[in-house]
Amino acid sequence: MEKYVIDPFNRLSKINKDIYGHFSEHLGRCIYGGIYVGDDSKIPNLNGMRIDVVNALRDMGLPVLRWPGGCFADEYHWKDGIGDKSKRKRMVNTHWGGVVEDNSFGTHEFFELCRQLGCDAYVNGNVGSGSVREMNEWVEYMTFDGESPMSALRAQNGSESPWRVKYFGVGNESWGCGGNMMPEYYADLFRRYNTYVRDYDTSNKIYRVACGPNGDDYNWTDVLMRLAGNKMNGLSLHYYTVPGSSWDNKGSATDFSEDEYLTTIAKAYNIDKIIGIHSSIMNRYDPDKRVGLIVDEWGTWFDVEPGTNPGFLYQLNTMRDAVVAALSLNIFNKHSDRVHMANIAQTVNVLQSVILTDGADMLLTPTYFVFKMFRDHQNNTLLGSHITSDVRQAGEYKAPQLIESASVDENGVITATVVNTCPKREAEIDCELPHFEVSSVKASVICGEMHKMNTFDDKTSVTERDFSDFTVKKNGFTSVLPACSVVKFTIK
Repeated sequence: MEKYVIDPFNRLSKINKDIYGHFSEHLGRCIYGGIYVGDDSKIPNLNGMRIDVVNALRDMGLPVLRWPGGCFADEYHWKDGIGDKSKRKRMVNTHWGGVVEDNSFGTHEFFELCRQLGCDAYVNGNVGSGSVREMNEWVEYMTFDGESPMSALRAQNGSESPWRVKYFGVGNESWGCGGNMMPEYYADLFRRYNTYVRDYDTSNKIYRVACGPNGDDYNWTDVLMRLAGNKMNGLSLHYYTVPGSSWDNKGSATDFSEDEYLTTIAKAYNIDKIIGIHSSIMNRYDPDKRVGLIVDEWGTWFDVEPGTNPGFLYQLNTMRDAVVAALSLNIFNKHSDRVHMANIAQTVNVLQSVILTDGADMLLTPTYFVFKMFRDHQNNTLLGSHITSDVRQAGEYKAPQLIESASVDENGVITATVVNTCPKREAEIDCELPHFEVSSVKASVICGEMHKMNTFDDKTSVTERDFSDFTVKKNGFTSVLPACSVVKFTIK
Protein backbone atom coordinates (compact mmCIF):
# COMPACT_ATOMS: atom_id res chain seq x y z
CA MET A 1 0.00 0.00 0.00
CA GLU A 2 1.38 3.41 -1.03
CA LYS A 3 1.53 6.21 1.53
CA TYR A 4 -0.17 9.48 0.55
CA VAL A 5 0.31 12.46 2.85
CA ILE A 6 -1.55 15.76 2.49
CA ASP A 7 -0.63 18.52 4.93
CA PRO A 8 -3.73 20.75 5.26
CA PHE A 9 -1.72 23.35 7.18
CA ASN A 10 1.18 23.65 4.70
CA ARG A 11 -0.37 26.19 2.38
CA LEU A 12 1.82 27.11 -0.57
CA SER A 13 1.16 29.04 -3.79
CA LYS A 14 -2.16 29.99 -5.37
CA ILE A 15 -3.20 27.80 -8.29
CA ASN A 16 -4.08 30.39 -10.91
CA LYS A 17 -7.32 29.42 -12.65
CA ASP A 18 -5.60 30.17 -15.97
CA ILE A 19 -3.43 27.07 -15.60
CA TYR A 20 -6.60 25.41 -16.94
CA GLY A 21 -6.59 27.55 -20.10
CA HIS A 22 -7.07 26.55 -23.73
CA PHE A 23 -5.77 27.43 -27.17
CA SER A 24 -7.68 27.93 -30.44
CA GLU A 25 -5.79 28.56 -33.64
CA HIS A 26 -6.89 29.09 -37.23
CA LEU A 27 -5.90 25.51 -37.92
CA GLY A 28 -7.97 22.77 -39.52
CA ARG A 29 -11.47 22.61 -38.05
CA CYS A 30 -10.70 24.23 -34.71
CA ILE A 31 -12.30 27.61 -35.39
CA TYR A 32 -14.31 27.03 -38.57
CA GLY A 33 -16.81 24.25 -38.07
CA GLY A 34 -15.57 23.50 -34.58
CA ILE A 35 -16.40 26.71 -32.75
CA TYR A 36 -17.67 29.11 -35.41
CA VAL A 37 -20.21 28.27 -38.11
CA GLY A 38 -21.50 31.72 -39.03
CA ASP A 39 -24.87 33.38 -38.51
CA ASP A 40 -26.53 31.62 -41.45
CA SER A 41 -25.59 28.06 -40.48
CA LYS A 42 -28.27 25.45 -39.88
CA ILE A 43 -26.22 24.32 -36.89
CA PRO A 44 -27.73 26.06 -33.83
CA ASN A 45 -25.60 29.10 -33.08
CA LEU A 46 -25.56 32.42 -31.30
CA ASN A 47 -23.89 35.14 -33.35
CA GLY A 48 -22.13 32.43 -35.32
CA MET A 49 -20.81 30.45 -32.31
CA ARG A 50 -21.98 26.85 -31.94
CA ILE A 51 -24.32 26.72 -28.97
CA ASP A 52 -23.46 23.08 -28.14
CA VAL A 53 -19.70 23.72 -28.10
CA VAL A 54 -19.97 26.95 -26.12
CA ASN A 55 -22.23 25.35 -23.50
CA ALA A 56 -19.87 22.38 -23.11
CA LEU A 57 -16.83 24.63 -22.70
CA ARG A 58 -18.65 26.76 -20.13
CA ASP A 59 -19.62 23.63 -18.19
CA MET A 60 -15.99 22.48 -18.29
CA GLY A 61 -14.88 25.76 -16.70
CA LEU A 62 -12.68 27.23 -19.46
CA PRO A 63 -11.04 30.30 -17.82
CA VAL A 64 -8.90 31.82 -20.61
CA LEU A 65 -8.59 31.32 -24.37
CA ARG A 66 -5.52 31.95 -26.53
CA TRP A 67 -6.01 33.17 -30.14
CA PRO A 68 -5.27 33.43 -33.15
CA GLY A 69 -2.18 31.17 -32.96
CA GLY A 70 0.24 29.47 -32.87
CA CYS A 71 2.17 29.71 -36.09
CA PHE A 72 -0.84 31.39 -37.68
CA ALA A 73 -0.38 34.41 -35.38
CA ASP A 74 2.82 35.49 -37.13
CA GLU A 75 1.17 35.66 -40.53
CA TYR A 76 -2.10 37.15 -39.24
CA HIS A 77 -2.83 40.79 -40.03
CA TRP A 78 -5.70 41.84 -37.84
CA LYS A 79 -7.18 44.49 -40.14
CA ASP A 80 -7.99 41.71 -42.61
CA GLY A 81 -10.47 40.35 -40.03
CA ILE A 82 -12.63 43.40 -39.25
CA GLY A 83 -15.50 45.16 -41.01
CA ASP A 84 -17.99 43.80 -43.53
CA LYS A 85 -17.38 40.05 -43.76
CA SER A 86 -18.17 39.98 -47.47
CA LYS A 87 -15.32 42.41 -48.08
CA ARG A 88 -12.69 40.88 -45.80
CA LYS A 89 -9.44 39.84 -47.43
CA ARG A 90 -9.09 36.17 -48.33
CA MET A 91 -5.68 34.59 -47.80
CA VAL A 92 -3.95 31.24 -47.98
CA ASN A 93 -3.20 29.61 -44.63
CA THR A 94 0.35 28.62 -45.58
CA HIS A 95 1.09 26.98 -42.23
CA TRP A 96 -1.92 24.71 -41.99
CA GLY A 97 -3.14 22.83 -45.02
CA GLY A 98 -2.91 25.56 -47.67
CA VAL A 99 -6.63 26.26 -47.34
CA VAL A 100 -8.26 29.63 -47.96
CA GLU A 101 -8.77 31.73 -44.82
CA ASP A 102 -11.70 34.08 -45.40
CA ASN A 103 -11.16 36.03 -42.15
CA SER A 104 -14.83 35.77 -41.22
CA PHE A 105 -13.67 35.02 -37.66
CA GLY A 106 -11.66 38.03 -36.50
CA THR A 107 -11.22 40.32 -33.52
CA HIS A 108 -14.90 41.11 -32.96
CA GLU A 109 -15.87 37.46 -33.27
CA PHE A 110 -13.15 36.37 -30.85
CA PHE A 111 -14.33 38.75 -28.16
CA GLU A 112 -17.93 37.68 -28.76
CA LEU A 113 -16.77 34.10 -28.18
CA CYS A 114 -15.03 35.13 -24.95
CA ARG A 115 -18.21 36.91 -23.87
CA GLN A 116 -20.29 33.81 -24.44
CA LEU A 117 -17.75 31.61 -22.68
CA GLY A 118 -17.31 34.04 -19.79
CA CYS A 119 -13.54 33.67 -20.14
CA ASP A 120 -10.52 35.98 -20.31
CA ALA A 121 -8.75 36.82 -23.56
CA TYR A 122 -5.17 35.93 -24.47
CA VAL A 123 -4.30 37.56 -27.80
CA ASN A 124 -1.10 36.64 -29.64
CA GLY A 125 0.46 39.42 -31.73
CA ASN A 126 2.39 39.23 -35.00
CA VAL A 127 6.13 39.82 -34.70
CA GLY A 128 7.27 37.47 -37.46
CA SER A 129 5.68 39.31 -40.39
CA GLY A 130 4.00 42.28 -38.71
CA SER A 131 5.13 45.78 -37.81
CA VAL A 132 5.35 47.59 -34.51
CA ARG A 133 2.70 50.00 -35.79
CA GLU A 134 0.35 47.12 -36.63
CA MET A 135 0.68 45.66 -33.13
CA ASN A 136 0.34 49.05 -31.47
CA GLU A 137 -2.82 49.87 -33.44
CA TRP A 138 -4.35 46.48 -32.64
CA VAL A 139 -3.89 47.01 -28.91
CA GLU A 140 -5.38 50.51 -29.28
CA TYR A 141 -8.29 49.13 -31.32
CA MET A 142 -9.07 46.51 -28.68
CA THR A 143 -8.57 48.48 -25.46
CA PHE A 144 -8.72 52.28 -25.90
CA ASP A 145 -11.87 54.00 -24.64
CA GLY A 146 -11.00 57.54 -25.75
CA GLU A 147 -11.09 59.38 -29.04
CA SER A 148 -8.60 58.02 -31.57
CA PRO A 149 -8.51 56.66 -35.11
CA MET A 150 -8.54 53.05 -33.89
CA SER A 151 -11.35 53.49 -31.35
CA ALA A 152 -13.38 55.26 -34.05
CA LEU A 153 -12.73 52.36 -36.42
CA ARG A 154 -13.83 49.88 -33.76
CA ALA A 155 -17.04 51.83 -33.21
CA GLN A 156 -17.62 51.98 -36.95
CA ASN A 157 -17.39 48.18 -36.96
CA GLY A 158 -20.02 47.81 -34.26
CA SER A 159 -18.23 47.95 -30.90
CA GLU A 160 -18.47 51.30 -29.15
CA SER A 161 -16.89 50.00 -25.94
CA PRO A 162 -13.42 48.50 -25.76
CA TRP A 163 -12.71 44.96 -24.67
CA ARG A 164 -10.52 43.69 -21.88
CA VAL A 165 -7.29 41.98 -22.97
CA LYS A 166 -5.84 40.15 -19.97
CA TYR A 167 -2.81 38.63 -21.74
CA PHE A 168 -0.93 39.66 -24.88
CA GLY A 169 1.75 37.50 -26.49
CA VAL A 170 4.53 39.39 -28.28
CA GLY A 171 5.16 36.87 -31.06
CA ASN A 172 4.97 33.09 -31.07
CA GLU A 173 7.69 30.47 -31.48
CA SER A 174 10.12 33.10 -32.68
CA TRP A 175 12.80 30.39 -32.58
CA GLY A 176 10.85 28.51 -35.29
CA CYS A 177 7.77 29.26 -37.38
CA GLY A 178 7.63 32.79 -35.95
CA GLY A 179 10.85 33.89 -37.65
CA ASN A 180 13.66 31.37 -36.94
CA MET A 181 15.37 33.95 -34.71
CA MET A 182 18.28 33.72 -32.33
CA PRO A 183 17.41 34.51 -28.69
CA GLU A 184 19.52 37.70 -28.60
CA TYR A 185 17.77 39.04 -31.70
CA TYR A 186 14.31 38.19 -30.40
CA ALA A 187 15.12 39.75 -27.01
CA ASP A 188 15.80 43.07 -28.75
CA LEU A 189 12.65 42.72 -30.87
CA PHE A 190 10.61 41.94 -27.77
CA ARG A 191 11.89 45.05 -26.01
CA ARG A 192 10.98 47.14 -29.06
CA TYR A 193 7.52 45.69 -29.80
CA ASN A 194 6.61 45.42 -26.13
CA THR A 195 7.18 49.17 -25.70
CA TYR A 196 4.14 49.79 -27.90
CA VAL A 197 1.83 47.29 -26.23
CA ARG A 198 0.40 50.13 -24.19
CA ASP A 199 -1.97 50.13 -21.25
CA TYR A 200 -4.56 52.56 -22.60
CA ASP A 201 -6.81 51.93 -19.62
CA THR A 202 -5.35 51.84 -16.10
CA SER A 203 -8.01 49.29 -15.13
CA ASN A 204 -6.74 46.94 -17.89
CA LYS A 205 -3.08 46.30 -17.16
CA ILE A 206 -2.06 43.94 -19.93
CA TYR A 207 0.03 40.94 -18.89
CA ARG A 208 2.74 40.77 -21.58
CA VAL A 209 4.08 37.36 -22.55
CA ALA A 210 7.47 37.04 -24.26
CA CYS A 211 8.19 34.11 -26.56
CA GLY A 212 10.02 31.57 -24.46
CA PRO A 213 11.80 28.28 -25.13
CA ASN A 214 10.96 25.17 -27.05
CA GLY A 215 11.09 22.32 -24.54
CA ASP A 216 14.55 21.99 -23.02
CA ASP A 217 16.19 24.99 -24.75
CA TYR A 218 17.55 26.40 -21.50
CA ASN A 219 19.85 28.87 -23.26
CA TRP A 220 16.82 30.66 -24.71
CA THR A 221 15.40 31.18 -21.23
CA ASP A 222 18.74 32.41 -19.88
CA VAL A 223 19.18 34.94 -22.70
CA LEU A 224 15.61 36.24 -22.54
CA MET A 225 15.62 36.61 -18.78
CA ARG A 226 19.02 38.31 -18.82
CA LEU A 227 18.25 40.75 -21.64
CA ALA A 228 14.51 41.35 -21.27
CA GLY A 229 13.27 39.79 -18.05
CA ASN A 230 12.56 43.17 -16.47
CA LYS A 231 10.27 44.09 -19.40
CA MET A 232 8.00 41.04 -19.41
CA ASN A 233 5.28 39.63 -17.17
CA GLY A 234 5.48 36.11 -18.53
CA LEU A 235 7.73 33.83 -20.56
CA SER A 236 6.10 31.13 -22.68
CA LEU A 237 7.11 27.47 -22.83
CA HIS A 238 6.02 24.95 -25.48
CA TYR A 239 6.21 21.24 -24.80
CA TYR A 240 4.49 18.51 -26.80
CA THR A 241 4.43 14.83 -25.91
CA VAL A 242 5.46 12.94 -29.07
CA PRO A 243 5.91 9.22 -28.35
CA GLY A 244 7.15 8.20 -31.82
CA SER A 245 10.69 8.04 -33.09
CA SER A 246 10.51 11.34 -34.99
CA TRP A 247 8.19 14.16 -36.06
CA ASP A 248 7.61 12.19 -39.26
CA ASN A 249 6.63 9.11 -37.27
CA LYS A 250 4.83 10.32 -34.17
CA GLY A 251 2.74 7.19 -33.66
CA SER A 252 -0.97 6.48 -33.84
CA ALA A 253 -3.46 8.17 -31.53
CA THR A 254 -5.49 4.98 -31.15
CA ASP A 255 -3.40 1.98 -32.23
CA PHE A 256 -0.50 1.67 -29.79
CA SER A 257 1.24 -0.96 -27.69
CA GLU A 258 1.73 -1.00 -23.93
CA ASP A 259 5.36 0.04 -24.46
CA GLU A 260 4.22 2.99 -26.56
CA TYR A 261 1.71 3.90 -23.85
CA LEU A 262 4.41 3.86 -21.18
CA THR A 263 6.77 5.90 -23.36
CA THR A 264 4.03 8.49 -23.83
CA ILE A 265 3.45 8.75 -20.07
CA ALA A 266 7.18 9.03 -19.33
CA LYS A 267 7.72 11.71 -21.98
CA ALA A 268 4.71 13.64 -20.68
CA TYR A 269 6.04 13.46 -17.12
CA ASN A 270 9.35 14.90 -18.33
CA ILE A 271 7.73 18.35 -18.31
CA ASP A 272 8.16 18.31 -14.52
CA LYS A 273 11.94 18.27 -14.96
CA ILE A 274 11.83 20.83 -17.76
CA ILE A 275 9.72 23.28 -15.74
CA GLY A 276 12.03 22.81 -12.78
CA ILE A 277 15.18 23.68 -14.74
CA HIS A 278 13.60 26.67 -16.50
CA SER A 279 12.31 27.88 -13.13
CA SER A 280 15.78 27.65 -11.59
CA ILE A 281 17.17 29.78 -14.44
CA MET A 282 14.37 32.31 -13.98
CA ASN A 283 15.04 32.37 -10.23
CA ARG A 284 18.54 33.71 -10.85
CA TYR A 285 17.16 36.81 -12.57
CA ASP A 286 13.79 36.99 -10.84
CA PRO A 287 14.04 35.61 -7.29
CA ASP A 288 10.72 37.19 -6.34
CA LYS A 289 8.98 35.17 -9.07
CA ARG A 290 7.33 38.19 -10.64
CA VAL A 291 7.62 36.69 -14.14
CA GLY A 292 5.33 33.77 -14.79
CA LEU A 293 6.16 30.69 -16.81
CA ILE A 294 3.36 30.40 -19.37
CA VAL A 295 2.96 26.89 -20.78
CA ASP A 296 0.78 28.10 -23.63
CA GLU A 297 1.15 25.03 -25.85
CA TRP A 298 1.21 21.52 -24.43
CA GLY A 299 -0.37 18.14 -25.01
CA THR A 300 -0.03 14.96 -27.05
CA TRP A 301 0.85 15.09 -30.74
CA PHE A 302 0.31 11.98 -32.83
CA ASP A 303 0.06 11.20 -36.54
CA VAL A 304 -3.17 12.53 -38.04
CA GLU A 305 -6.13 10.24 -38.48
CA PRO A 306 -5.80 8.31 -41.76
CA GLY A 307 -7.68 9.97 -44.60
CA THR A 308 -7.65 13.47 -43.08
CA ASN A 309 -5.74 16.54 -44.26
CA PRO A 310 -2.21 16.28 -42.78
CA GLY A 311 -2.24 20.04 -42.19
CA PHE A 312 -5.37 19.86 -40.04
CA LEU A 313 -3.72 17.87 -37.19
CA TYR A 314 -6.91 15.94 -36.43
CA GLN A 315 -6.39 13.10 -33.95
CA LEU A 316 -8.71 11.04 -31.78
CA ASN A 317 -8.53 10.94 -27.99
CA THR A 318 -8.25 7.93 -25.66
CA MET A 319 -7.69 7.18 -21.98
CA ARG A 320 -3.98 7.62 -22.70
CA ASP A 321 -4.69 11.29 -23.44
CA ALA A 322 -6.77 11.61 -20.28
CA VAL A 323 -3.87 10.29 -18.20
CA VAL A 324 -1.44 12.71 -19.89
CA ALA A 325 -3.81 15.62 -19.24
CA ALA A 326 -4.28 14.72 -15.58
CA LEU A 327 -0.62 14.16 -14.79
CA SER A 328 0.28 17.42 -16.58
CA LEU A 329 -2.30 19.44 -14.65
CA ASN A 330 -1.07 17.92 -11.39
CA ILE A 331 2.47 18.98 -12.33
CA PHE A 332 1.35 22.52 -13.19
CA ASN A 333 -0.43 22.73 -9.84
CA LYS A 334 2.78 21.68 -8.08
CA HIS A 335 4.70 24.44 -9.91
CA SER A 336 2.04 27.11 -9.42
CA ASP A 337 4.54 29.40 -7.70
CA ARG A 338 6.06 29.96 -11.15
CA VAL A 339 3.49 28.64 -13.66
CA HIS A 340 0.83 31.34 -14.01
CA MET A 341 -1.01 30.01 -17.05
CA ALA A 342 -1.14 26.99 -19.36
CA ASN A 343 -3.08 26.39 -22.60
CA ILE A 344 -3.64 22.89 -23.92
CA ALA A 345 -3.39 22.53 -27.70
CA GLN A 346 -6.09 22.69 -28.92
CA THR A 347 -9.72 23.24 -27.97
CA VAL A 348 -11.71 21.56 -30.78
CA ASN A 349 -10.79 19.06 -33.53
CA VAL A 350 -7.01 19.68 -33.36
CA LEU A 351 -4.35 17.68 -31.47
CA GLN A 352 -5.36 16.90 -27.86
CA SER A 353 -8.75 18.54 -28.09
CA VAL A 354 -11.51 18.45 -25.51
CA ILE A 355 -14.29 18.41 -28.14
CA LEU A 356 -14.67 16.77 -31.55
CA THR A 357 -17.33 17.76 -34.07
CA ASP A 358 -18.75 16.09 -37.16
CA GLY A 359 -21.10 18.47 -38.95
CA ALA A 360 -23.85 19.24 -36.46
CA ASP A 361 -22.76 16.42 -34.15
CA MET A 362 -20.40 16.83 -31.18
CA LEU A 363 -18.68 14.61 -28.64
CA LEU A 364 -16.69 15.22 -25.47
CA THR A 365 -13.30 13.52 -25.28
CA PRO A 366 -11.68 11.84 -22.24
CA THR A 367 -9.48 14.94 -21.93
CA TYR A 368 -12.63 17.08 -21.59
CA PHE A 369 -13.70 15.16 -18.50
CA VAL A 370 -10.28 15.58 -16.90
CA PHE A 371 -10.51 19.36 -17.23
CA LYS A 372 -14.06 19.34 -15.87
CA MET A 373 -12.98 17.15 -12.95
CA PHE A 374 -9.96 19.31 -12.13
CA ARG A 375 -11.81 22.64 -12.28
CA ASP A 376 -12.18 22.47 -8.48
CA HIS A 377 -8.45 23.26 -8.21
CA GLN A 378 -8.91 26.62 -9.95
CA ASN A 379 -7.88 29.53 -7.68
CA ASN A 380 -7.34 27.17 -4.74
CA THR A 381 -4.21 27.18 -2.59
CA LEU A 382 -1.72 24.39 -3.23
CA LEU A 383 -1.10 22.13 -0.24
CA GLY A 384 2.11 20.32 0.57
CA SER A 385 1.60 16.69 -0.39
CA HIS A 386 3.55 13.58 -1.35
CA ILE A 387 2.82 10.04 -2.47
CA THR A 388 5.12 7.03 -2.59
CA SER A 389 5.13 5.15 -5.86
CA ASP A 390 6.98 2.73 -8.08
CA VAL A 391 8.89 4.43 -10.91
CA ARG A 392 8.90 3.01 -14.41
CA GLN A 393 11.69 3.56 -16.93
CA ALA A 394 10.89 4.01 -20.63
CA GLY A 395 14.12 4.51 -22.53
CA GLU A 396 15.75 7.71 -21.32
CA TYR A 397 12.52 8.82 -19.63
CA LYS A 398 10.82 7.69 -16.46
CA ALA A 399 7.62 8.35 -14.55
CA PRO A 400 6.07 7.26 -11.25
CA GLN A 401 2.98 5.09 -11.28
CA LEU A 402 1.09 7.59 -9.10
CA ILE A 403 1.11 11.36 -9.67
CA GLU A 404 -0.93 13.69 -7.46
CA SER A 405 -1.66 17.22 -6.28
CA ALA A 406 -3.84 18.65 -3.54
CA SER A 407 -5.36 22.07 -2.87
CA VAL A 408 -7.73 23.81 -0.49
CA ASP A 409 -10.42 26.38 -1.17
CA GLU A 410 -11.43 29.39 0.92
CA ASN A 411 -13.92 27.27 2.87
CA GLY A 412 -11.34 24.67 3.85
CA VAL A 413 -12.56 22.00 1.40
CA ILE A 414 -9.63 19.95 0.07
CA THR A 415 -9.44 18.65 -3.49
CA ALA A 416 -6.94 15.84 -4.16
CA THR A 417 -6.41 14.41 -7.65
CA VAL A 418 -4.44 11.20 -8.15
CA VAL A 419 -3.48 9.55 -11.44
CA ASN A 420 -2.71 5.84 -11.65
CA THR A 421 -0.65 5.76 -14.85
CA CYS A 422 -0.21 1.97 -14.88
CA PRO A 423 -2.32 0.43 -17.65
CA LYS A 424 -2.77 -2.91 -15.84
CA ARG A 425 -2.26 -2.68 -12.07
CA GLU A 426 -4.53 -1.23 -9.40
CA ALA A 427 -2.91 0.91 -6.73
CA GLU A 428 -3.74 0.79 -3.02
CA ILE A 429 -3.20 4.07 -1.20
CA ASP A 430 -3.34 5.09 2.44
CA CYS A 431 -3.98 8.83 2.66
CA GLU A 432 -3.16 10.66 5.88
CA LEU A 433 -3.92 14.29 6.75
CA PRO A 434 -1.89 14.97 9.93
CA HIS A 435 -3.67 16.84 12.73
CA PHE A 436 -6.86 17.00 10.64
CA GLU A 437 -10.11 15.25 11.51
CA VAL A 438 -11.89 14.09 8.37
CA SER A 439 -15.67 14.44 8.47
CA SER A 440 -16.48 13.32 4.92
CA VAL A 441 -14.93 12.17 1.64
CA LYS A 442 -16.54 12.10 -1.79
CA ALA A 443 -14.85 10.85 -4.94
CA SER A 444 -15.23 10.50 -8.70
CA VAL A 445 -13.23 8.61 -11.33
CA ILE A 446 -12.35 8.60 -15.01
CA CYS A 447 -10.99 5.21 -16.02
CA GLY A 448 -10.85 2.50 -18.63
CA GLU A 449 -8.58 0.33 -20.70
CA MET A 450 -5.83 2.49 -22.23
CA HIS A 451 -7.37 2.46 -25.75
CA LYS A 452 -10.86 3.30 -24.52
CA MET A 453 -12.38 6.35 -26.19
CA ASN A 454 -15.61 8.14 -27.01
CA THR A 455 -16.95 7.93 -30.55
CA PHE A 456 -19.89 9.46 -32.36
CA ASP A 457 -21.62 6.08 -31.96
CA ASP A 458 -20.76 5.78 -28.26
CA LYS A 459 -20.25 9.17 -26.61
CA THR A 460 -20.25 8.01 -22.98
CA SER A 461 -17.69 5.20 -22.98
CA VAL A 462 -15.32 7.46 -21.02
CA THR A 463 -16.81 9.96 -18.61
CA GLU A 464 -16.55 11.07 -14.98
CA ARG A 465 -18.42 8.73 -12.65
CA ASP A 466 -18.97 8.47 -8.91
CA PHE A 467 -16.31 6.44 -7.12
CA SER A 468 -16.86 4.57 -3.87
CA ASP A 469 -13.86 2.25 -3.47
CA PHE A 470 -12.48 4.02 -0.41
CA THR A 471 -12.78 3.83 3.38
CA VAL A 472 -12.73 6.92 5.58
CA LYS A 473 -10.49 6.99 8.66
CA LYS A 474 -10.27 9.57 11.43
CA ASN A 475 -7.47 11.52 9.76
CA GLY A 476 -7.66 10.28 6.18
CA PHE A 477 -8.83 7.39 4.03
CA THR A 478 -7.68 4.29 2.19
CA SER A 479 -8.58 3.52 -1.41
CA VAL A 480 -7.93 1.19 -4.32
CA LEU A 481 -7.40 3.11 -7.55
CA PRO A 482 -8.23 1.30 -10.80
CA ALA A 483 -5.58 0.82 -13.47
CA CYS A 484 -5.32 3.65 -16.00
CA SER A 485 -7.43 6.02 -13.93
CA VAL A 486 -7.83 9.56 -12.69
CA VAL A 487 -9.51 9.95 -9.30
CA LYS A 488 -10.63 13.08 -7.47
CA PHE A 489 -11.22 13.10 -3.72
CA THR A 490 -13.15 15.93 -2.07
CA ILE A 491 -12.27 16.02 1.61
CA LYS A 492 -13.95 17.93 4.42
